[in-house]
Amino acid sequence: MALLVIGFKFLFSIFFVPFMMLLLSIIFLASIGKSLGVRRLYVKVLLMIFEYGRKDIESALIEKRNQKIEQDSEDEGYSEELAPSEKSYTHETPKNDKGHKPNGLTNGYLVNGGNNLISREERHILLPEPVNVPVKADAANGENSVEDSNLSQVLKEGTGEVKEKILLNFELSTILDYTKAGFEAIIEDQVTSRFEAEELKNWNLLIRTNRGYEFISWKLTFIWMCGFCVRYTFLLPLRVIICFCGVLWLTICTALVGYIPQKDFRRLVNKYVSIMCFGILSRAISSVITYHNEQNRPKEGGICVANHTSPIDALILMCDNCYSLIGQRHGGFLGILQRALARASPHIWFERSEARDKKFVSQRLIDHTSDQNNPPILIFPEGTCINNTSVMQFKKGSFEVGSVIYPVAIKYDPRFGDAFWNSNKYTMLQYLYMMMTSWAIVCDVWYLPPMHQEEGESSIDFANRVKSAIAKQGGLVDLVWDGQLKRSKPKKEWKERQQEEFSKRLKVE
Repeated sequence: MALLVIGFKFLFSIFFVPFMMLLLSIIFLASIGKSLGVRRLYVKVLLMIFEYGRKDIESALIEKRNQKIEQDSEDEGYSEELAPSEKSYTHETPKNDKGHKPNGLTNGYLVNGGNNLISREERHILLPEPVNVPVKADAANGENSVEDSNLSQVLKEGTGEVKEKILLNFELSTILDYTKAGFEAIIEDQVTSRFEAEELKNWNLLIRTNRGYEFISWKLTFIWMCGFCVRYTFLLPLRVIICFCGVLWLTICTALVGYIPQKDFRRLVNKYVSIMCFGILSRAISSVITYHNEQNRPKEGGICVANHTSPIDALILMCDNCYSLIGQRHGGFLGILQRALARASPHIWFERSEARDKKFVSQRLIDHTSDQNNPPILIFPEGTCINNTSVMQFKKGSFEVGSVIYPVAIKYDPRFGDAFWNSNKYTMLQYLYMMMTSWAIVCDVWYLPPMHQEEGESSIDFANRVKSAIAKQGGLVDLVWDGQLKRSKPKKEWKERQQEEFSKRLKVE
């Protein structure tokens, strides 16, 4: 026992000084906004290790498959021809002549990440707003022609009068489209899969994966064990200390900034302090962030809207710019941070009872954006975390203010660590633990050109237009579903609309 204690003291004396020098250098470089490129080199090395692991897994699977084929052929007394290697096909969304998706739907398919079990036809996807079957006018005789032969009647737009009746016999096959869509939704729907961790195509040598791997080779096992030791004995303690120092420094600096009497000078100092402190905190997760189109960075007096994957979305954005935050007022440690931030910058914190008053929150937004000296306010209109494969419905509140909107698209690379926070499965403490034991958090941030509400455009249409721009830039799937389905059941009106749409297909005597 005495020898063990002496050994620990000896190792501690050897590694303590280099560890502290590394810690201080990381904090110092983060405070001045500089980087030596070590994290990007670290990410490149990880990619090479992942590629080696992928090839090792594939070669082991091929060898196992060949052994099984040889064993089967020996048992049966004849040799079978090997099937050609499976080719990977990419499913492309069918488009019409104008390049738009059929039926004008905005739903797409996952390009990277996500392995869908079934492939749906666009017209069979059940949506909150059912797609109306278009009616074309025949220029030759002035009569109307209906595209869908199953329609029993065509109603005048905006009225309930029957314009024309097409008497067709009802067939049982009329309901097959809805039956097929129902079975597809039971097997794999478009909503619940967005609230689960993104499926990885290749193993990233982490414990957390949706796919279970059996023993492959001793080489791969040795690499995983080395990675485990590095993440839990070196990276985790280093990141915990950096996080503690960053939170402490943020609290002290913002509290001191609040005592500066002159507003203009206080805003200038607060911007530098905010970027410095959040830059230190970003080192606690070994973040590697690439910002694109920095000329479109949000400006004072505007509203910045972004897709929402994780609580660290705000951290990622505030490493490059100073924002005002909006949210519910909390107590405890988080409340201390909120009060410290509020001393240095005009943030919007409200009580739970006030959050239900939409007019009150909207007025607070209007008051904030009316002052062109205030920092841009950061809002996540989805209202919940999505697994970074898609963008769901944007709440219209922030689009009713009338201010300029600065869209921002955030896309994380799940190979190095899953940034998605499943709040139904993990607490905040568990989530932070997972972030600090991941390899790194690698993401791209795109600043899109500012967008304004067009004349005659409703706030809902404006929100959908901004959402589509973010989804297109980030390579995400544009969905019309409400993210609050994560916690609540579908609205009764959505079912009634589908029933009403189906009733139009039936013959009425």
